[in-house]
Amino acid sequence: MEPPGVLPQAATRLDASPEIWPDEVRISVSVLNLDAASFRQLITKHDGDGAAVRAEVLEIIAERGKMQNPVTGSGGMLVGTVDAVGPHAELDVTVGQEITTLVSLSLTPLVISDALESWDGLSEQVPCRGHAILFGRTIAASVPEDLPSTLAMAVMDVAGAPALTARVVGQYVDRGHEPTVAVIGGAGKSGSLSLAAARDAGARRSVGIVPFASEFDLLSDVGLADVVAIADARDPVALSHAVEASLGGPADITVVCVDVPGCEHGAILSTSPEGGTVIFFSMATSFSAAALGAEGLASDTTMLIGNGYTPGHAEYAFHLLREAEGVRDLFTRRLSHEGQSE
Repeated sequence: MEPPGVLPQAATRLDASPEIWPDEVRISVSVLNLDAASFRQLITKHDGDGAAVRAEVLEIIAERGKMQNPVTGSGGMLVGTVDAVGPHAELDVTVGQEITTLVSLSLTPLVISDALESWDGLSEQVPCRGHAILFGRTIAASVPEDLPSTLAMAVMDVAGAPALTARVVGQYVDRGHEPTVAVIGGAGKSGSLSLAAARDAGARRSVGIVPFASEFDLLSDVGLADVVAIADARDPVALSHAVEASLGGPADITVVCVDVPGCEHGAILSTSPEGGTVIFFSMATSFSAAALGAEGLASDTTMLIGNGYTPGHAEYAFHLLREAEGVRDLFTRRLSHEGQSE
């Protein structure tokens, strides 16, 4: 609706009315999952006041017709039940099917009807009632019957990260080089899956970088990284020293999975300046800072934006959850810590 002519993600306001076009699908929403960068910004802004966070989320959705944090530009994803399917919809779903969206809430028309009365504003997962509209090119997936919905949602929210990590590692392996991999934010949801994907795809050695001792203990316990190190990702020199000490030199591939700004230069400095790759899988990334920082460091790294979609990414993430030792344990412990239940 505003401004005219742009695609839904770039819009400041969407038409979230319940009527659907012939290629669209309407969802009865049960849970929103706010992305980590957006939730951190909101909880920090309101000094941990859950009621204030809830009020702002409601205000954003009412004003924009979607959940798009105006500071981070990001949203999250949702779980719900298919309520109506247009006659020309290409999405393979049926009425009554429980699905999760694999596209951002920042482009999904959304209406909340219960004032988020069941949410305390203190967790990323938001129980709610309302409706959402999926466009003709929207992607979604069924919630696996063998997994709790909270766990499935947590995995699907970050499913793009492991798939892209595996693809990049696989490209190095195909060229006859087993790469070293550093994952910044390795104890988080996207970071842990990226570590599992790197190992699965043939990485020679990996390090998970974490900010605190509690994260160090968690990631060490589940064994997803060959080495775990503590460093502030916003301190480029300290971060690069931690990576080089762990891997015997800069990483061939660095994956950025943290939800705070200011990590771009550390990631570049931690990566081989001759043919290395940095994957920025964080909505807190400043891509101008990344580009100009690489130029200033004379670093010939390839820098990739993790766009959240790789063909087969949901299936691959669930494969890692089920098969990679330590992944489900870490997710379960994180959800328990966040006050979620299985």
